[in-house]
Amino acid sequence: MTKRRVAVITGASAGVGRATAVAFAARGFDVALLARGTAGLAGAASDVEARGGRATIIPTDVSQFAQVKAAGAQVEKEMGPIDVWVNDAMTTVFAPSWEVKPEDFQRAVEVTFLGQVWGTGVALSLMRPRNRGSIVNVGSALAFVGIPLQSAYCASKFACRGYFESVRAELLHEGSQVRLSMVHLPAVNTPQFDWCETTMAHHPQPVPPIYQPEIPAKFILEAALGGQPVKVVGSWNKMLVLMGRAFPDLGNQFAAIGAWDSQLTKEPISPNRPVNLYHPADDVRDHGAHGMFDQEAGGFLDPSFLKTLPKTLGLFGIAAARTAAEKQASYRRRAQLRYSPLWDEKPASERPRLDLIDALLLAVGPGYRRHAARRRTSR
Repeated sequence: MTKRRVAVITGASAGVGRATAVAFAARGFDVALLARGTAGLAGAASDVEARGGRATIIPTDVSQFAQVKAAGAQVEKEMGPIDVWVNDAMTTVFAPSWEVKPEDFQRAVEVTFLGQVWGTGVALSLMRPRNRGSIVNVGSALAFVGIPLQSAYCASKFACRGYFESVRAELLHEGSQVRLSMVHLPAVNTPQFDWCETTMAHHPQPVPPIYQPEIPAKFILEAALGGQPVKVVGSWNKMLVLMGRAFPDLGNQFAAIGAWDSQLTKEPISPNRPVNLYHPADDVRDHGAHGMFDQEAGGFLDPSFLKTLPKTLGLFGIAAARTAAEKQASYRRRAQLRYSPLWDEKPASERPRLDLIDALLLAVGPGYRRHAARRRTSR
């Protein structure tokens, strides 16, 4: 009988982690389920066992290194050597940054970022001596483009990406056979929007297009089995990532005008809504893998998203115009500084340098030419 491989999934009680656990079980893995919620973990274990896998439940707060280390040791003792470790656990505070309490921001970062650091570190401590194994860290398109209302989550995912790139370089440097991958998720229909901490008056939602959690789970499994080291899920998100890398100012402007209202439904927040920031929201009731947006979670081709494309393209146009205006104002200030009397009194080596775009604006912009002419005639 062929021995089943062993996978560890953090954040396994709900959402993408839950769907990932099911995907690994269906592929022939026994699965260790790490999360906090008792009912959610029990439901995930039932899902794994229904796919023929053996499930081990280990209640774990991934923000606590000692708990993560103990979980890794328990898995190796009870299930055997760990073949795959997936770091998916996250939490967030859904609010403008100035409304986020410092302790809440800290908590979100400790779970979302440090949870990946601790998970990766424990997995490496077990895998490197064997010189084999696969670690998959779950990232986000928001590791490339920050959006409003998600400062804690975006900061954490940016940090996760930097940590991943550094550790992967270290593994490559030593020629390790341990593989480290990162899968960047799109907006996903998970219960996080039903239980995240928020100060908003209306119910949060993922920024369309929205995908079901089984879609990223498939790519996480693929990465673990030898897929590409970095994967961005979703064609729309590939475009956003490209924009964030090549045109960060445009990304900021588009997020400012297009990613605030699109993250809020018209439904008022319920006063009895659960919050999972410090305590699990699925301790008593299992919420499953899916959130409340099943009807809109068809991805890029979902009709609810396609009908918004004309408006979205219009917002892109506005964002591009604002970006151009912002840059022009910046170049104007720099050019004016370059020709101010204060700088005329300084040695040339201490004056601000004009780049090529400044020079072009001075050459073609009538305002710059007039200003330069006045400076010449006044000398």
